[in-house]
Amino acid sequence: MLRDKLRGVVGFPITPFQSDLSLDLASLEFNVLEMIKHPFCSLVAAGGTGEIYSMTPSENVEVVRRTAAVVDGKMPVIGGVGFNTPIACQMAREMEAAGADALLVMPPYYTNAPVEGLLQYYTAVGRASGLPLAVYSRDWAVFTPDMVARLADMCPTLHIWKDGQGDARKYQRIIAKLGDRLAWLGGLGDDCITPYFAVGVQGYTSSISNVAPKLSLRMAELGLAQDFVTLNQLVGKYVNPLYALRDRKKGYEVSVMKTMMDLIGLKGGPVRPPLENVTEAETEMIREIVALYQDYM
Repeated sequence: MLRDKLRGVVGFPITPFQSDLSLDLASLEFNVLEMIKHPFCSLVAAGGTGEIYSMTPSENVEVVRRTAAVVDGKMPVIGGVGFNTPIACQMAREMEAAGADALLVMPPYYTNAPVEGLLQYYTAVGRASGLPLAVYSRDWAVFTPDMVARLADMCPTLHIWKDGQGDARKYQRIIAKLGDRLAWLGGLGDDCITPYFAVGVQGYTSSISNVAPKLSLRMAELGLAQDFVTLNQLVGKYVNPLYALRDRKKGYEVSVMKTMMDLIGLKGGPVRPPLENVTEAETEMIREIVALYQDYM
């Protein structure tokens, strides 16, 4: 089953845009071809790092279609869906036809959804296709252990849980309550890898996979082996300096990665509004990060 395969690193490719901010599908294919040279357990196309929120539903589907075609069965491709219930359901059906192996469901675009409405949203998306579902618990989509258990009962296609809250205490209780019913992923960032593996995840989603796949894979290997001393050394040396730059402005978790990709010969390109591109001064700071990462490129 898919949930048994999700062990290690889930790669999160960015979505390249042209200078006029139109989709750059040729560059997407180039980047994905580079990524699948490495043994990721899956790729998520049109996820948060892929700027799902700045694309139209049809653009998101096309990104998944092109990614799945390039991957060609070498690893599962998970497509990001979201916005609202009708749009997410339509995207789910179209992504299934486009070759996705599973769906990553973003929170609905209503920040004050009541519990029952939230559960109904995910259940409706789960019924819209035959694909396994991954829930991305982030921002206002906050779940208790009992809520996750209810959703697993309501939505039989729910196979994967991606945490984006960073509350290790609560996530540990959720994992303890449901056990092996779901695949458990850490999803807040490469800088949170240690607590995620400490509470029992089997894999984590990495934006660093775009620029230094060997580093993300090595960190996952150490996390799975519970070697937190060595893992923390890598986080301190490589991850924290990068994330300090990313923390300079909201949305820089994408902007910084795209600039770094351009600097190492991949295809990053600009971000779409509402995100902002980095400044020239910040580009020089990113060059220093590139130099630091040479051992893993």
